[in-house]
Amino acid sequence: MLRKRLQLGLLHVAVAMTLVPINSTLNRVMIKDLAISATLVAALASLPYLFSPIQMAIGSFSDRNPIFGLRRTPFILLGLLLCVVGVVVAPQVAYLLSRNFWLGIGAGLLAFGAWGMGYNFAAVSYLSLASELSGEKGRSRTIAVMFTMMIVAIIATSISLSHMLAEYNPEALNQAFLAVGLAALSLGLLGAIKLEPRHAGADAPVEERRSWGSMFRALTGNKQATRFFWYLMLLLVAILGQDVLLEPYGAEAFGLSVQATTRITSIWGTTFLLSLTAGGALENRVSKLTQARVGAWSGVVSFALIVAGGAMGSLNVFYLGVVLLGLATGLATVSNLSLMLDMTVGSQVGLFVGMWGIANAASRLLGNVLGGAVRDGVTQVTGNAVGGYAVVFVIEALLLLASLALLRQIDVGQFRQMAEASLPYAERAALAGEG
Repeated sequence: MLRKRLQLGLLHVAVAMTLVPINSTLNRVMIKDLAISATLVAALASLPYLFSPIQMAIGSFSDRNPIFGLRRTPFILLGLLLCVVGVVVAPQVAYLLSRNFWLGIGAGLLAFGAWGMGYNFAAVSYLSLASELSGEKGRSRTIAVMFTMMIVAIIATSISLSHMLAEYNPEALNQAFLAVGLAALSLGLLGAIKLEPRHAGADAPVEERRSWGSMFRALTGNKQATRFFWYLMLLLVAILGQDVLLEPYGAEAFGLSVQATTRITSIWGTTFLLSLTAGGALENRVSKLTQARVGAWSGVVSFALIVAGGAMGSLNVFYLGVVLLGLATGLATVSNLSLMLDMTVGSQVGLFVGMWGIANAASRLLGNVLGGAVRDGVTQVTGNAVGGYAVVFVIEALLLLASLALLRQIDVGQFRQMAEASLPYAERAALAGEG
């Protein structure tokens, strides 16, 4: 099983690698060097989250329609190929956008759309495969291996990009993105070799189909679920909404080069990984709610330091804020993932996890687009680009404070009681027996 876990990790790594150049390098080049609207850059980078609802359709289709006896692998490879194509052509689209806006918009929608569709095709397929190959008892370990490999790969990709872009120019940027794309494709192919067993036919169990209306009623009918949904939305908009703005802010506030801003992701990733590991080790000693509170408060302080660093012109204060942001993100990830898994029950596990997935995608989309729009609006009105970024970070800190207020009202035990109350009698009895 170790070999399979490592191969699944390689698939996760391959897709994540294609994300790094776009979210940590190209966004900086487009906003700072090419003077393209941050709102537009955020919207293009957010296409994967806009397309995220298609994951349910892709997963359902692949359940019932194996290709050459394989349910997941064809969709993983198709998705990875689209991701690689998207990342390889993205720099050329960026330069086209700066020269010919409308032609660039069309090309950008195709390139970033291909990458976004590829991300969704691949992600739902390799996560489904991971669940099938691991079994119920091995899923946590498999996810831990995949997640750790992904973070390490993000750090390594970021460092490699910074070296390849030591002397920034369009040709170097194209070559760096091509190198990352080819490396991702190679690792993905290595991960897919003989990983999925062939199936004789479409014999997967048919899962209950749920309409959007029934999902919405289940969400609104459980007050604890509603609170947790909005809590996640506020938290993730705040924590992840800075994805496309942190590197351009470093360039604008401190005059950092492309090489230097690309390293910001490696700093964030390293502290994120350390915090993730520490959070996992403390899980049985410190309550999940306490970890979630510490993560949110750390995020508030990190944004304050990032803003203060820009106002003072202090690079050290800025980097301290980036380090603390990585720690906050790691703690928030561990604690809220654990809370999410606790807040599932019986036959509604898939339903509630699907809701949390929608909250994650929607918050990333809203965070990126609204962050870009606020930055552009404030900059336009004040003529101060650094001030535009600062306003976004202050708003994100306020959203974290709002999420803390909601967190005080969340009770996992009450959630499970309300969820179990809506289950059939036989299933409630089974759950009572398990307790």
